[in-house]
Amino acid sequence: VDSITVAARLCFGWAEQQPEAISERTGKKDMRGAYGLHAREMIGWLTHLQHARGKNVIFVCILESVVDEFRHREWVLQIEGQKTGRELPGIVDQIITMNFVDLGDGQAPVRAFVCGANPWGFPAGDRSGKLDLLEKPHLGELLAKLSAPIERKALTYQTPQATMEKTS
Repeated sequence: VDSITVAARLCFGWAEQQPEAISERTGKKDMRGAYGLHAREMIGWLTHLQHARGKNVIFVCILESVVDEFRHREWVLQIEGQKTGRELPGIVDQIITMNFVDLGDGQAPVRAFVCGANPWGFPAGDRSGKLDLLEKPHLGELLAKLSAPIERKALTYQTPQATMEKTS
């Protein structure tokens, strides 16, 4: 879906025109109603796509750098309304940022997929546990890695008694 930023703009435009976005008392626009409807529709749409079994659904979104009053920089999704951007990480399995990263080796920054908690502050998260912090920026290879079976190690359990006997 390229891009969720544009889809959110279209959804909000639709939500502004619905009866829920008009104040019954004054007949003027009610932005709280519009944003509420927009959030419900966007979350419903994303949840519907989340359950598309047998399909890989990829959302592309613009990132923007936001600096707060304490000069703290944060990268956030550029998306109409706040609720969708806050809830999206709970809906999707992977959050991957493609950007240039400085590896601190004195070389020029390299383009990479950032796939986990990182020092650059990019949004990223990997529920599969299959991805490294940085992956090659090749979508086909990334999907192949995510689709590969998990290598599981055999788990062994020892009773506390057996553990105590070994240490004695």
